[in-house]
Amino acid sequence: MKSETRSPKPEVRRALVCFALKEEAQAISWKVWGDWGKGLITGIGNSNAEKSVREFLAANAPRMIFTCGFAGGLNPELAIGDVIFETQDAALGETLAAAGARPGKFFCATRVATTVLEKAELRRTTGADAVEMESEIIHAISRERGIPCATVRAISDTADEDLPLDFNQLSEPDQSLHYGKLALAIARAPGRIPGLLRLQKHASFAARRLAEVLTKVVGPR
Repeated sequence: MKSETRSPKPEVRRALVCFALKEEAQAISWKVWGDWGKGLITGIGNSNAEKSVREFLAANAPRMIFTCGFAGGLNPELAIGDVIFETQDAALGETLAAAGARPGKFFCATRVATTVLEKAELRRTTGADAVEMESEIIHAISRERGIPCATVRAISDTADEDLPLDFNQLSEPDQSLHYGKLALAIARAPGRIPGLLRLQKHASFAARRLAEVLTKVVGPR
């Protein structure tokens, strides 16, 4: 009599924490998190996020999902490094607030909001506090599976500042950054270098603030 072949049991982790870019997760100590949380780099945009998250969930069973990273500020009151969240799960909301994040509304865009005028228009038409590019589909997948989900993002550029370059014009078809185009853009406009360095500094600070909040929520207690 043949023995029954069983599918591998899904790995249960306390939380799946999604980031579009590795830079957004740079300040997190994964060794401290251990089996409490698993980080997943999805790539930019809803399409990349959907593919990555569905592949992960095919073999894993997290108890909660976070869609994290940077966000552009639309609310003029938000400063660099402010961490805001949005969730339909009351318990998650209470935990995030206790960890130092503040509630807010996100708009999930299909392109990077690069100018003050564009941010102001998004604020006017959506009423959102911040803009990002992956959370919509991750929340949809979470609802399908009945897994609590929260968007948790740190502000990397404020409502009153233009980005130093239009990153939409420097992207590959999959929305990843084309470094050749970036180098050419810098060579043509070296005056943008101070703005790029300032953006990098702001992003590093935002990553640290995000890590502080997430470690309190996801790390072992």
